[in-house]
Amino acid sequence: MQSQAAQRPGAPTVDDGLEDLDAAALAYSERSLQSDPAERAALREDLTRLCLPFAGRLARRYRGRGETFEDIEQVARLGLVKAIDRYDPERGSFTAYAVITISGEIKRHFRDKTWGVHVPRRVQDLSLEVGHATMVLTSILSRTPTAAEIAERLGAPVAAVLEAQESSAGYSPSSLNAPVGGGDGAVEFGELLGGLDSELELVDDKVTVGDLLLRLPPRERRMLAMRFYGNRTQAEIATELGISQMHVSRLLSRALSWLREAMLSDTPPRWEGPEGRFERHPMVVEAVREDDVVVARVRGEVDRDTAERMRIGLRHAIGLAGNDPVVVDLSGVPLLDAAGVAVLIDAASAAAVAEISLTLTRAQPYVASILSVTGLARLLAK
Repeated sequence: MQSQAAQRPGAPTVDDGLEDLDAAALAYSERSLQSDPAERAALREDLTRLCLPFAGRLARRYRGRGETFEDIEQVARLGLVKAIDRYDPERGSFTAYAVITISGEIKRHFRDKTWGVHVPRRVQDLSLEVGHATMVLTSILSRTPTAAEIAERLGAPVAAVLEAQESSAGYSPSSLNAPVGGGDGAVEFGELLGGLDSELELVDDKVTVGDLLLRLPPRERRMLAMRFYGNRTQAEIATELGISQMHVSRLLSRALSWLREAMLSDTPPRWEGPEGRFERHPMVVEAVREDDVVVARVRGEVDRDTAERMRIGLRHAIGLAGNDPVVVDLSGVPLLDAAGVAVLIDAASAAAVAEISLTLTRAQPYVASILSVTGLARLLAK
């Protein structure tokens, strides 16, 4: 007994139970052009119902690939509806077009909806082909095929096949909550991965120290970086900065003491400069007139922190001299760094402009060695 769809005008004929889908699609296309929307919808529904077994046969080709058959069949039916809506009789056979459309929808479903981990589309498509070729070759060879045999069947490079096989693990990745082991002592898979980070507890300290280092003067920051990041010795630091090793030791101790105190307090203490409690040798310049000479006696270490005071004191001595010579007594200076040398050069220039003789006397050996290589040796008293 023929179905109601077969009795409609323009419905396909049935020959031994096999539908002629091309004829049915052609009849649907011709009648839909002359029908109102309601009749066109009924014709579309009849053709869709007639083609459902055809879509089911295509869906069965993709069984056993990690997706339920019901889901694959639904996707195939969606592809069938798209094929019917887009079919143009002038462009060829309906069944050929439907096969391409339905297969494309199923492959797109596998590519975009079923992968647990993002894999490039090229690798996804090849992975499906590799899986299908593996099943076919396993049936033919009665064993698992090698990558070279799969590559030969697909006409693809062996490296690409190996990449597809490796990436197929991303299709259905293992859950981190999957139980491992049996009984009451079973643990989750995620608990077996990774380990305790021994450095995690130091994160807060490192962040705090990084912030405190920015509060130190540039010279102290540089010295700490050279000592603890550059692994430089105090002697090497002293040579590079042009100061004594003893001075480097004192400056490092002062910076580390401040950092230690700041780390242990909620509010960082005020940074103590040279005038603070850490300064053991305050720098003083005393200008006195002795007969026809102005003597500027300098006492204390001269570095970046105290150089400005020495500059002011020497300028005062030069202004006090009038036309008389100025003698700078360095006997009380145990240390002189680059900033102090710059101040002495500035004083020499100011004295030259004022046409006043300026002489450096009684320099200690370490200071004298520094002056001898800085262009100030000519000012040293013989």
